[in-house]
Amino acid sequence: MKHFISVIKKFVVVHKVITGIIIILLLFGGYKIYSSLADDSGETQYTTAAAAKDTIITTITGSGQVSAPDQTDVKAKVSGDVVYVGFKNGDTVKTGQLILQLDTSDAKKSLRDAQISLDQVQLALEKMKGLSTEEGNIRGVKEKAVEDLDSAYENGFNTVSNAFLDLPDVMAGLQDVLLGYNLSDSSQQNIYYLYDAVYPYNANVYTFKNDAVDSYNAARAAYDQNFIDYKATSRFSDTIAIENLIEETYNTTKLISESVRDANNLIQLYKDTFTEQNKKTNSTADTYLSQLSSYTGKANTYLSSLLSSKTSIQSSKEDLIETNFDIKDQEIKVTQAQDNLDDVQDNLNKHYIYAPVSGVITQITAKKGDSVSASSIATIIPTSRIAELSLNEVDVTNIKVGQKATLTFDAVDELTISGTVSEVDSIGTVSQGVVNYSVKIVFDTEDSRVKPGMSVNAAIITDIKQDVLSVSNSAVKSNGNQYYVEILDNGDVSNQMIEIGLADDTKTEIISGLEEGDEVITQTINGISQTTNSNAGNGNFMMGIGGGGMPSR
Repeated sequence: MKHFISVIKKFVVVHKVITGIIIILLLFGGYKIYSSLADDSGETQYTTAAAAKDTIITTITGSGQVSAPDQTDVKAKVSGDVVYVGFKNGDTVKTGQLILQLDTSDAKKSLRDAQISLDQVQLALEKMKGLSTEEGNIRGVKEKAVEDLDSAYENGFNTVSNAFLDLPDVMAGLQDVLLGYNLSDSSQQNIYYLYDAVYPYNANVYTFKNDAVDSYNAARAAYDQNFIDYKATSRFSDTIAIENLIEETYNTTKLISESVRDANNLIQLYKDTFTEQNKKTNSTADTYLSQLSSYTGKANTYLSSLLSSKTSIQSSKEDLIETNFDIKDQEIKVTQAQDNLDDVQDNLNKHYIYAPVSGVITQITAKKGDSVSASSIATIIPTSRIAELSLNEVDVTNIKVGQKATLTFDAVDELTISGTVSEVDSIGTVSQGVVNYSVKIVFDTEDSRVKPGMSVNAAIITDIKQDVLSVSNSAVKSNGNQYYVEILDNGDVSNQMIEIGLADDTKTEIISGLEEGDEVITQTINGISQTTNSNAGNGNFMMGIGGGGMPSR
Protein backbone atom coordinates (compact mmCIF):
# COMPACT_ATOMS: atom_id res chain seq x y z
CA MET A 1 0.00 0.00 0.00
CA LYS A 2 2.83 2.44 0.90
CA HIS A 3 4.53 1.65 -2.40
CA PHE A 4 1.27 2.35 -4.26
CA ILE A 5 0.83 5.74 -2.53
CA SER A 6 4.47 6.60 -3.29
CA VAL A 7 3.93 5.86 -6.98
CA ILE A 8 0.85 8.11 -7.04
CA LYS A 9 2.69 10.99 -5.42
CA LYS A 10 5.53 10.61 -7.87
CA PHE A 11 3.09 10.61 -10.79
CA VAL A 12 1.41 13.82 -9.54
CA VAL A 13 4.74 15.60 -9.14
CA VAL A 14 6.07 14.56 -12.55
CA HIS A 15 2.80 15.02 -14.45
CA LYS A 16 1.32 18.18 -12.90
CA VAL A 17 -0.42 19.27 -16.09
CA ILE A 18 -2.04 15.90 -16.71
CA THR A 19 -3.16 15.73 -13.05
CA GLY A 20 -4.81 19.16 -13.31
CA ILE A 21 -6.67 18.16 -16.44
CA ILE A 22 -7.96 15.01 -14.75
CA ILE A 23 -9.23 17.04 -11.74
CA ILE A 24 -11.01 19.51 -14.04
CA LEU A 25 -12.68 16.64 -15.97
CA LEU A 26 -13.86 15.01 -12.71
CA LEU A 27 -15.36 18.31 -11.47
CA PHE A 28 -17.06 18.95 -14.79
CA GLY A 29 -18.48 15.39 -14.93
CA GLY A 30 -19.84 15.64 -11.39
CA TYR A 31 -21.54 18.92 -12.24
CA LYS A 32 -23.19 17.42 -15.33
CA ILE A 33 -24.47 14.44 -13.35
CA TYR A 34 -25.89 16.76 -10.65
CA SER A 35 -27.50 18.92 -13.33
CA SER A 36 -29.11 15.92 -14.98
CA LEU A 37 -30.65 14.80 -11.65
CA ALA A 38 -31.84 18.25 -10.62
CA ASP A 39 -34.61 20.23 -12.32
CA ASP A 40 -32.83 23.30 -13.75
CA SER A 41 -36.19 25.06 -13.97
CA GLY A 42 -36.87 24.57 -10.24
CA GLU A 43 -40.49 23.64 -11.13
CA THR A 44 -42.37 21.49 -8.56
CA GLN A 45 -44.10 18.40 -9.94
CA TYR A 46 -47.18 16.63 -8.53
CA THR A 47 -48.64 13.13 -8.59
CA THR A 48 -52.42 13.00 -8.48
CA ALA A 49 -55.08 10.32 -8.15
CA ALA A 50 -58.86 10.37 -8.52
CA ALA A 51 -61.27 9.91 -5.62
CA ALA A 52 -62.99 6.57 -6.23
CA LYS A 53 -65.51 4.14 -4.70
CA ASP A 54 -63.88 1.32 -2.74
CA THR A 55 -64.27 -0.99 0.25
CA ILE A 56 -62.67 -0.04 3.57
CA ILE A 57 -62.08 -2.68 6.22
CA THR A 58 -60.65 -2.02 9.66
CA THR A 59 -59.18 -4.84 11.69
CA ILE A 60 -57.50 -5.49 15.00
CA THR A 61 -54.78 -8.12 14.96
CA GLY A 62 -53.47 -10.38 17.65
CA SER A 63 -51.80 -13.73 18.16
CA GLY A 64 -52.40 -16.62 20.50
CA GLN A 65 -52.87 -20.37 20.56
CA VAL A 66 -55.36 -22.94 19.31
CA SER A 67 -57.33 -24.80 21.97
CA ALA A 68 -60.24 -27.25 22.11
CA PRO A 69 -63.28 -27.13 24.44
CA ASP A 70 -63.23 -29.56 27.36
CA GLN A 71 -64.80 -32.99 26.84
CA THR A 72 -68.36 -33.41 28.11
CA ASP A 73 -69.71 -36.33 30.12
CA VAL A 74 -73.23 -37.41 29.14
CA LYS A 75 -75.12 -38.68 32.19
CA ALA A 76 -78.35 -40.55 32.71
CA LYS A 77 -80.44 -38.81 35.37
CA VAL A 78 -82.70 -41.80 36.08
CA SER A 79 -82.29 -45.57 36.12
CA GLY A 80 -83.89 -47.89 33.62
CA ASP A 81 -83.55 -50.43 30.81
CA VAL A 82 -82.04 -49.24 27.52
CA VAL A 83 -84.48 -49.57 24.60
CA TYR A 84 -82.60 -47.49 22.00
CA VAL A 85 -78.96 -46.54 21.34
CA GLY A 86 -78.41 -44.13 18.46
CA PHE A 87 -74.61 -43.99 18.32
CA LYS A 88 -71.48 -46.06 18.84
CA ASN A 89 -67.92 -45.15 19.82
CA GLY A 90 -66.28 -42.96 17.19
CA ASP A 91 -69.55 -41.60 15.75
CA THR A 92 -70.00 -37.88 15.26
CA VAL A 93 -73.00 -36.42 17.09
CA LYS A 94 -74.70 -33.04 16.80
CA THR A 95 -76.18 -31.01 19.62
CA GLY A 96 -79.73 -32.12 20.42
CA GLN A 97 -79.51 -35.55 18.80
CA LEU A 98 -80.99 -38.47 20.76
CA ILE A 99 -78.14 -40.66 22.06
CA LEU A 100 -80.04 -43.13 24.22
CA GLN A 101 -83.57 -43.85 25.41
CA LEU A 102 -84.67 -45.75 28.51
CA ASP A 103 -87.89 -47.72 28.91
CA THR A 104 -90.70 -45.21 29.57
CA SER A 105 -93.52 -47.65 30.42
CA ASP A 106 -93.59 -46.99 34.17
CA ALA A 107 -92.95 -43.26 33.73
CA LYS A 108 -95.87 -42.92 31.32
CA LYS A 109 -98.17 -44.83 33.68
CA SER A 110 -97.19 -42.47 36.50
CA LEU A 111 -97.91 -39.55 34.18
CA ARG A 112 -101.39 -40.86 33.42
CA ASP A 113 -102.10 -41.37 37.12
CA ALA A 114 -100.93 -37.85 37.92
CA GLN A 115 -103.12 -36.45 35.15
CA ILE A 116 -106.16 -38.32 36.51
CA SER A 117 -105.50 -36.94 40.02
CA LEU A 118 -105.28 -33.44 38.62
CA ASP A 119 -108.49 -33.90 36.62
CA GLN A 120 -110.31 -35.06 39.76
CA VAL A 121 -109.36 -32.07 41.90
CA GLN A 122 -110.05 -29.75 38.99
CA LEU A 123 -113.51 -31.28 38.58
CA ALA A 124 -114.17 -30.74 42.28
CA LEU A 125 -113.08 -27.14 41.89
CA GLU A 126 -115.37 -26.67 38.94
CA LYS A 127 -118.32 -28.06 40.93
CA MET A 128 -117.58 -25.61 43.71
CA LYS A 129 -117.67 -22.78 41.20
CA GLY A 130 -121.04 -23.92 39.94
CA LEU A 131 -122.70 -24.64 43.34
CA SER A 132 -121.50 -21.72 45.44
CA THR A 133 -124.02 -19.22 44.16
CA GLU A 134 -126.13 -16.88 46.18
CA GLU A 135 -129.24 -18.51 44.68
CA GLY A 136 -128.48 -22.00 46.01
CA ASN A 137 -127.55 -25.06 44.00
CA ILE A 138 -128.23 -23.62 40.57
CA ARG A 139 -125.17 -23.05 38.43
CA GLY A 140 -125.19 -19.45 37.21
CA VAL A 141 -124.15 -18.18 33.81
CA LYS A 142 -121.35 -16.12 35.37
CA GLU A 143 -119.86 -19.12 37.14
CA LYS A 144 -120.08 -21.24 34.02
CA ALA A 145 -118.13 -18.59 32.11
CA VAL A 146 -115.39 -18.58 34.77
CA GLU A 147 -115.20 -22.36 34.59
CA ASP A 148 -115.06 -22.38 30.81
CA LEU A 149 -112.27 -19.79 30.72
CA ASP A 150 -110.18 -21.60 33.33
CA SER A 151 -110.62 -24.81 31.39
CA ALA A 152 -109.67 -23.07 28.15
CA TYR A 153 -106.44 -21.74 29.68
CA GLU A 154 -105.68 -25.14 31.17
CA ASN A 155 -106.33 -26.96 27.92
CA GLY A 156 -104.32 -24.36 26.02
CA PHE A 157 -101.30 -24.78 28.30
CA ASN A 158 -101.66 -28.58 28.10
CA THR A 159 -101.66 -28.33 24.32
CA VAL A 160 -98.44 -26.27 24.43
CA SER A 161 -96.88 -28.80 26.81
CA ASN A 162 -97.84 -31.67 24.53
CA ALA A 163 -96.40 -29.79 21.56
CA PHE A 164 -93.06 -29.45 23.32
CA LEU A 165 -92.94 -33.20 23.82
CA ASP A 166 -92.63 -33.54 20.03
CA LEU A 167 -91.24 -30.24 18.71
CA PRO A 168 -87.69 -30.88 20.06
CA ASP A 169 -87.58 -34.16 18.14
CA VAL A 170 -88.96 -32.48 15.02
CA MET A 171 -86.32 -29.72 15.16
CA ALA A 172 -83.55 -32.23 15.84
CA GLY A 173 -84.81 -34.28 12.91
CA LEU A 174 -84.94 -31.24 10.63
CA GLN A 175 -81.39 -30.37 11.63
CA ASP A 176 -80.26 -33.90 10.80
CA VAL A 177 -82.09 -33.91 7.45
CA LEU A 178 -80.71 -30.56 6.28
CA LEU A 179 -77.43 -30.14 8.13
CA GLY A 180 -76.44 -33.75 8.75
CA TYR A 181 -73.87 -35.64 6.71
CA ASN A 182 -75.56 -39.00 6.08
CA LEU A 183 -76.16 -38.52 2.34
CA SER A 184 -72.48 -37.92 1.59
CA ASP A 185 -70.90 -40.21 4.18
CA SER A 186 -69.85 -37.30 6.43
CA SER A 187 -68.00 -35.35 3.72
CA GLN A 188 -70.68 -32.74 2.97
CA GLN A 189 -73.81 -31.43 4.67
CA ASN A 190 -76.98 -32.95 3.22
CA ILE A 191 -78.44 -29.70 1.90
CA TYR A 192 -75.31 -28.94 -0.14
CA TYR A 193 -75.05 -32.55 -1.27
CA LEU A 194 -78.60 -32.32 -2.65
CA TYR A 195 -77.87 -28.97 -4.28
CA ASP A 196 -74.66 -30.16 -5.96
CA ALA A 197 -76.32 -33.40 -7.08
CA VAL A 198 -79.33 -31.73 -8.74
CA TYR A 199 -77.84 -28.48 -10.07
CA PRO A 200 -76.25 -29.96 -13.23
CA TYR A 201 -79.72 -31.12 -14.33
CA ASN A 202 -82.10 -28.56 -12.82
CA ALA A 203 -81.04 -25.00 -11.93
CA ASN A 204 -84.30 -24.53 -9.99
CA VAL A 205 -82.65 -26.39 -7.13
CA TYR A 206 -81.01 -23.07 -6.21
CA THR A 207 -84.43 -21.68 -5.20
CA PHE A 208 -85.42 -24.90 -3.45
CA LYS A 209 -82.18 -24.90 -1.46
CA ASN A 210 -82.53 -21.24 -0.44
CA ASP A 211 -86.16 -21.79 0.60
CA ALA A 212 -85.11 -24.73 2.76
CA VAL A 213 -82.28 -22.75 4.38
CA ASP A 214 -84.38 -19.64 5.01
CA SER A 215 -87.40 -21.46 6.41
CA TYR A 216 -85.21 -23.65 8.66
CA ASN A 217 -83.39 -20.60 10.03
CA ALA A 218 -86.71 -18.86 10.69
CA ALA A 219 -88.12 -21.95 12.39
CA ARG A 220 -84.95 -22.47 14.44
CA ALA A 221 -84.93 -18.85 15.70
CA ALA A 222 -88.64 -18.97 16.58
CA TYR A 223 -88.33 -22.38 18.26
CA ASP A 224 -85.31 -21.41 20.36
CA GLN A 225 -87.08 -18.31 21.72
CA ASN A 226 -90.37 -20.19 22.13
CA PHE A 227 -88.63 -22.92 24.14
CA ILE A 228 -87.10 -20.30 26.47
CA ASP A 229 -90.52 -18.68 26.96
CA TYR A 230 -92.14 -22.08 27.53
CA LYS A 231 -89.65 -22.92 30.27
CA ALA A 232 -90.27 -19.53 31.88
CA THR A 233 -94.07 -20.02 31.88
CA SER A 234 -96.19 -22.43 33.89
CA ARG A 235 -99.89 -23.15 33.99
CA PHE A 236 -99.96 -20.91 37.09
CA SER A 237 -98.62 -17.90 35.21
CA ASP A 238 -100.98 -15.00 34.61
CA THR A 239 -103.50 -15.40 31.83
CA ILE A 240 -101.76 -12.89 29.55
CA ALA A 241 -98.53 -14.90 29.73
CA ILE A 242 -100.40 -18.13 28.88
CA GLU A 243 -102.25 -16.49 25.99
CA ASN A 244 -98.97 -15.10 24.62
CA LEU A 245 -97.34 -18.53 24.96
CA ILE A 246 -100.19 -20.22 23.07
CA GLU A 247 -100.01 -17.61 20.30
CA GLU A 248 -96.21 -17.88 20.12
CA THR A 249 -96.32 -21.68 19.97
CA TYR A 250 -98.96 -21.55 17.24
CA ASN A 251 -96.80 -19.22 15.10
CA THR A 252 -93.67 -21.31 15.79
CA THR A 253 -95.45 -24.49 14.74
CA LYS A 254 -96.50 -22.82 11.49
CA LEU A 255 -92.87 -21.91 10.76
CA ILE A 256 -91.74 -25.45 11.56
CA SER A 257 -94.45 -26.82 9.26
CA GLU A 258 -93.14 -24.54 6.48
CA SER A 259 -89.59 -25.72 7.09
CA VAL A 260 -90.67 -29.37 6.92
CA ARG A 261 -92.46 -28.68 3.65
CA ASP A 262 -89.43 -26.92 2.07
CA ALA A 263 -87.09 -29.72 3.19
CA ASN A 264 -89.49 -32.29 1.71
CA ASN A 265 -89.67 -30.32 -1.57
CA LEU A 266 -85.87 -30.23 -1.87
CA ILE A 267 -85.45 -33.98 -1.29
CA GLN A 268 -88.39 -34.78 -3.59
CA LEU A 269 -86.81 -32.63 -6.33
CA TYR A 270 -83.61 -34.65 -5.90
CA LYS A 271 -85.51 -37.93 -6.26
CA ASP A 272 -87.56 -36.75 -9.25
CA THR A 273 -84.50 -35.35 -11.04
CA PHE A 274 -82.45 -38.50 -10.53
CA THR A 275 -85.38 -40.64 -11.69
CA GLU A 276 -85.63 -38.59 -14.89
CA GLN A 277 -81.88 -39.03 -15.42
CA ASN A 278 -82.05 -42.78 -14.73
CA LYS A 279 -79.66 -42.30 -11.82
CA LYS A 280 -79.84 -44.19 -8.53
CA THR A 281 -80.83 -42.11 -5.50
CA ASN A 282 -79.39 -42.43 -2.01
CA SER A 283 -81.72 -44.69 0.02
CA THR A 284 -81.37 -42.34 2.99
CA ALA A 285 -83.46 -39.83 1.03
CA ASP A 286 -86.48 -42.15 1.32
CA THR A 287 -85.90 -42.41 5.07
CA TYR A 288 -85.85 -38.63 5.33
CA LEU A 289 -89.05 -38.28 3.31
CA SER A 290 -90.77 -40.71 5.67
CA GLN A 291 -89.54 -38.70 8.68
CA LEU A 292 -90.72 -35.44 7.17
CA SER A 293 -94.15 -36.93 6.46
CA SER A 294 -94.54 -37.83 10.14
CA TYR A 295 -93.38 -34.33 11.13
CA THR A 296 -96.01 -32.81 8.86
CA GLY A 297 -98.72 -34.84 10.59
CA LYS A 298 -97.55 -33.80 14.03
CA ALA A 299 -97.30 -30.13 13.07
CA ASN A 300 -100.80 -30.09 11.55
CA THR A 301 -102.25 -31.77 14.64
CA TYR A 302 -100.76 -29.17 16.97
CA LEU A 303 -101.75 -26.30 14.69
CA SER A 304 -105.36 -27.49 14.89
CA SER A 305 -105.24 -27.95 18.68
CA LEU A 306 -103.56 -24.60 19.32
CA LEU A 307 -106.02 -22.78 17.07
CA SER A 308 -108.88 -24.45 18.94
CA SER A 309 -107.37 -23.30 22.26
CA LYS A 310 -107.06 -19.72 21.01
CA THR A 311 -110.67 -19.73 19.85
CA SER A 312 -111.92 -21.28 23.10
CA ILE A 313 -110.13 -18.70 25.26
CA GLN A 314 -111.45 -15.82 23.19
CA SER A 315 -114.99 -17.16 23.30
CA SER A 316 -114.86 -17.74 27.08
CA LYS A 317 -113.42 -14.28 27.70
CA GLU A 318 -116.29 -12.70 25.82
CA ASP A 319 -118.82 -14.53 28.02
CA LEU A 320 -116.98 -14.03 31.31
CA ILE A 321 -118.20 -11.96 34.21
CA GLU A 322 -115.97 -12.30 37.22
CA THR A 323 -117.19 -14.13 40.31
CA ASN A 324 -116.20 -13.86 43.96
CA PHE A 325 -116.38 -17.36 45.42
CA ASP A 326 -114.21 -18.62 48.22
CA ILE A 327 -112.51 -21.67 46.69
CA LYS A 328 -108.98 -21.21 48.03
CA ASP A 329 -108.75 -24.62 49.71
CA GLN A 330 -109.65 -26.47 46.54
CA GLU A 331 -107.29 -24.31 44.47
CA ILE A 332 -104.44 -25.37 46.78
CA LYS A 333 -105.26 -29.02 46.05
CA VAL A 334 -105.23 -28.27 42.31
CA THR A 335 -101.85 -26.59 42.69
CA GLN A 336 -100.43 -29.59 44.52
CA ALA A 337 -101.79 -31.98 41.91
CA GLN A 338 -100.33 -29.87 39.13
CA ASP A 339 -96.91 -29.75 40.83
CA ASN A 340 -96.98 -33.53 41.05
CA LEU A 341 -97.88 -33.80 37.36
CA ASP A 342 -95.02 -31.49 36.42
CA ASP A 343 -92.58 -33.58 38.46
CA VAL A 344 -93.76 -36.77 36.81
CA GLN A 345 -93.51 -35.16 33.37
CA ASP A 346 -89.96 -34.03 34.15
CA ASN A 347 -89.09 -37.57 35.20
CA LEU A 348 -90.44 -38.91 31.88
CA ASN A 349 -88.32 -36.39 29.93
CA LYS A 350 -85.20 -37.69 31.69
CA HIS A 351 -85.67 -41.06 29.99
CA TYR A 352 -84.56 -39.42 26.72
CA ILE A 353 -80.82 -38.57 26.75
CA TYR A 354 -79.75 -35.99 24.15
CA ALA A 355 -76.30 -34.77 23.13
CA PRO A 356 -75.57 -31.53 25.00
CA VAL A 357 -72.78 -30.57 22.56
CA SER A 358 -71.47 -31.62 19.14
CA GLY A 359 -68.42 -33.86 18.86
CA VAL A 360 -67.19 -37.44 18.72
CA ILE A 361 -68.82 -40.08 20.95
CA THR A 362 -66.43 -42.09 23.12
CA GLN A 363 -66.71 -44.44 26.09
CA ILE A 364 -70.30 -45.44 25.37
CA THR A 365 -70.83 -48.91 26.76
CA ALA A 366 -74.62 -49.21 27.05
CA LYS A 367 -76.37 -51.61 24.69
CA LYS A 368 -80.03 -52.23 24.00
CA GLY A 369 -81.41 -54.31 26.88
CA ASP A 370 -78.82 -53.16 29.43
CA SER A 371 -79.88 -51.64 32.73
CA VAL A 372 -78.25 -48.33 33.52
CA SER A 373 -78.23 -46.22 36.67
CA ALA A 374 -78.11 -42.47 37.14
CA SER A 375 -74.49 -42.06 36.05
CA SER A 376 -72.25 -41.27 33.08
CA ILE A 377 -73.14 -43.26 29.97
CA ALA A 378 -70.85 -41.65 27.36
CA THR A 379 -68.27 -38.93 26.70
CA ILE A 380 -68.31 -36.39 23.87
CA ILE A 381 -64.99 -34.98 22.68
CA PRO A 382 -65.59 -31.72 20.80
CA THR A 383 -64.14 -31.53 17.28
CA SER A 384 -64.35 -27.76 17.21
CA ARG A 385 -61.32 -25.55 17.67
CA ILE A 386 -60.98 -22.17 19.39
CA ALA A 387 -58.39 -19.44 18.95
CA GLU A 388 -57.52 -17.79 22.26
CA LEU A 389 -55.93 -14.34 22.01
CA SER A 390 -54.78 -11.73 24.50
CA LEU A 391 -55.53 -8.11 23.54
CA ASN A 392 -54.62 -4.91 25.34
CA GLU A 393 -57.21 -2.66 27.00
CA VAL A 394 -57.27 -0.23 24.06
CA ASP A 395 -57.85 -2.83 21.34
CA VAL A 396 -60.41 -4.87 23.29
CA THR A 397 -62.86 -1.94 23.52
CA ASN A 398 -63.51 -2.41 19.79
CA ILE A 399 -64.12 -6.17 20.00
CA LYS A 400 -67.66 -7.56 20.24
CA VAL A 401 -69.13 -11.05 20.25
CA GLY A 402 -70.24 -12.03 16.75
CA GLN A 403 -67.52 -10.16 14.84
CA LYS A 404 -65.87 -12.12 12.02
CA ALA A 405 -62.14 -12.86 11.97
CA THR A 406 -59.51 -14.32 9.64
CA LEU A 407 -57.15 -16.90 11.15
CA THR A 408 -53.72 -18.00 9.88
CA PHE A 409 -51.25 -20.48 11.32
CA ASP A 410 -47.46 -20.49 11.47
CA ALA A 411 -47.37 -24.29 11.24
CA VAL A 412 -49.68 -24.60 8.20
CA ASP A 413 -48.60 -22.43 5.28
CA GLU A 414 -51.25 -20.78 3.13
CA LEU A 415 -54.11 -22.02 5.32
CA THR A 416 -56.71 -19.37 6.18
CA ILE A 417 -59.84 -20.10 8.22
CA SER A 418 -62.67 -17.75 9.06
CA GLY A 419 -63.93 -17.50 12.62
CA THR A 420 -66.41 -15.72 14.87
CA VAL A 421 -65.70 -13.97 18.16
CA SER A 422 -67.53 -16.03 20.79
CA GLU A 423 -66.30 -14.58 24.08
CA VAL A 424 -64.61 -11.42 25.38
CA ASP A 425 -63.41 -11.36 28.97
CA SER A 426 -65.10 -8.68 31.07
CA ILE A 427 -62.26 -8.68 33.60
CA GLY A 428 -58.66 -8.22 32.47
CA THR A 429 -55.42 -9.56 33.91
CA VAL A 430 -52.54 -7.29 34.90
CA SER A 431 -48.95 -8.27 34.08
CA GLN A 432 -46.08 -5.83 34.70
CA GLY A 433 -48.53 -2.94 34.73
CA VAL A 434 -50.17 -3.89 31.41
CA VAL A 435 -53.85 -4.93 31.34
CA ASN A 436 -54.80 -7.65 28.83
CA TYR A 437 -58.11 -9.31 28.03
CA SER A 438 -58.71 -12.80 26.70
CA VAL A 439 -60.69 -13.11 23.45
CA LYS A 440 -61.98 -16.43 22.10
CA ILE A 441 -62.72 -17.04 18.41
CA VAL A 442 -64.65 -20.13 17.29
CA PHE A 443 -63.56 -21.64 13.96
CA ASP A 444 -66.28 -21.52 11.29
CA THR A 445 -64.78 -24.59 9.62
CA GLU A 446 -62.43 -27.29 10.82
CA ASP A 447 -59.15 -28.48 9.32
CA SER A 448 -57.50 -31.66 10.58
CA ARG A 449 -54.05 -30.08 10.22
CA VAL A 450 -54.80 -27.55 12.94
CA LYS A 451 -53.96 -29.01 16.34
CA PRO A 452 -54.49 -27.69 19.87
CA GLY A 453 -51.47 -25.73 21.06
CA MET A 454 -50.52 -24.37 17.62
CA SER A 455 -49.80 -20.67 17.22
CA VAL A 456 -52.55 -18.69 15.53
CA ASN A 457 -52.71 -15.16 14.13
CA ALA A 458 -56.08 -13.40 14.00
CA ALA A 459 -57.34 -10.33 12.19
CA ILE A 460 -60.70 -9.36 13.70
CA ILE A 461 -62.89 -7.22 11.46
CA THR A 462 -64.19 -4.32 13.56
CA ASP A 463 -65.83 -2.34 10.79
CA ILE A 464 -66.43 -2.57 7.05
CA LYS A 465 -67.88 -0.14 4.54
CA GLN A 466 -68.50 -1.03 0.92
CA ASP A 467 -68.77 1.22 -2.11
CA VAL A 468 -67.73 4.39 -0.27
CA LEU A 469 -65.84 7.34 -1.75
CA SER A 470 -62.18 7.22 -0.72
CA VAL A 471 -58.72 8.63 -1.42
CA SER A 472 -55.22 7.49 -0.60
CA ASN A 473 -54.12 8.20 2.98
CA SER A 474 -51.17 10.15 1.55
CA ALA A 475 -53.60 12.70 0.11
CA VAL A 476 -55.20 13.64 3.45
CA LYS A 477 -53.74 16.52 5.47
CA SER A 478 -54.95 18.07 8.70
CA ASN A 479 -54.99 21.42 10.41
CA GLY A 480 -56.08 21.05 14.02
CA ASN A 481 -59.41 19.20 13.96
CA GLN A 482 -60.02 19.93 10.29
CA TYR A 483 -59.01 17.81 7.32
CA TYR A 484 -58.28 18.83 3.74
CA VAL A 485 -56.78 17.66 0.47
CA GLU A 486 -54.82 19.61 -2.13
CA ILE A 487 -56.34 20.18 -5.58
CA LEU A 488 -54.21 21.00 -8.65
CA ASP A 489 -55.98 23.38 -11.04
CA ASN A 490 -54.05 24.77 -14.03
CA GLY A 491 -50.79 24.64 -12.11
CA ASP A 492 -52.25 26.26 -8.98
CA VAL A 493 -52.61 24.30 -5.73
CA SER A 494 -55.63 24.95 -3.51
CA ASN A 495 -56.89 23.36 -0.32
CA GLN A 496 -60.27 21.56 -0.33
CA MET A 497 -61.84 21.02 3.11
CA ILE A 498 -63.24 17.51 3.59
CA GLU A 499 -65.05 15.42 6.19
CA ILE A 500 -63.54 11.99 6.69
CA GLY A 501 -64.95 8.71 8.01
CA LEU A 502 -63.47 5.25 8.27
CA ALA A 503 -59.86 4.58 7.29
CA ASP A 504 -57.62 1.54 6.89
CA ASP A 505 -53.91 1.21 6.18
CA THR A 506 -54.11 2.71 2.68
CA LYS A 507 -57.44 4.49 2.16
CA THR A 508 -59.61 7.07 3.91
CA GLU A 509 -63.37 7.45 3.47
CA ILE A 510 -64.54 10.86 2.24
CA ILE A 511 -67.95 11.76 3.65
CA SER A 512 -68.18 15.22 2.09
CA GLY A 513 -66.06 17.73 0.20
CA LEU A 514 -65.21 15.61 -2.88
CA GLU A 515 -67.00 13.90 -5.72
CA GLU A 516 -66.10 10.66 -7.43
CA GLY A 517 -63.41 11.35 -10.05
CA ASP A 518 -62.01 14.49 -8.39
CA GLU A 519 -58.21 14.56 -8.74
CA VAL A 520 -56.24 15.16 -5.52
CA ILE A 521 -52.49 15.47 -4.94
CA THR A 522 -50.95 12.36 -3.44
CA GLN A 523 -47.25 13.23 -3.87
CA THR A 524 -45.11 16.34 -4.39
CA ILE A 525 -41.73 16.31 -6.26
CA ASN A 526 -39.64 19.48 -5.97
CA GLY A 527 -36.87 20.73 -8.26
CA ILE A 528 -34.01 18.73 -6.68
CA SER A 529 -35.77 15.36 -6.91
CA GLN A 530 -36.89 15.28 -3.29
CA THR A 531 -40.18 13.39 -2.95
CA THR A 532 -42.67 14.39 -0.29
CA ASN A 533 -45.99 12.70 0.54
CA SER A 534 -48.69 15.30 0.82
CA ASN A 535 -49.24 14.52 4.50
CA ALA A 536 -45.53 14.37 5.43
CA GLY A 537 -44.29 16.81 8.00
CA ASN A 538 -47.61 17.98 9.39
CA GLY A 539 -47.49 15.37 12.19
CA ASN A 540 -51.28 15.27 12.46
CA PHE A 541 -52.28 12.31 10.30
CA MET A 542 -52.88 9.44 12.75
CA MET A 543 -53.62 5.85 11.80
CA GLY A 544 -56.18 3.73 13.67
CA ILE A 545 -55.66 1.20 16.42
CA GLY A 546 -54.01 -2.11 15.60
CA GLY A 547 -53.46 -1.30 11.93
CA GLY A 548 -57.14 -0.54 11.50
CA GLY A 549 -56.74 2.97 10.07
CA MET A 550 -57.97 6.42 10.99
CA PRO A 551 -60.93 6.49 13.41
CA SER A 552 -64.28 7.85 12.26
CA ARG A 553 -65.11 11.43 13.09
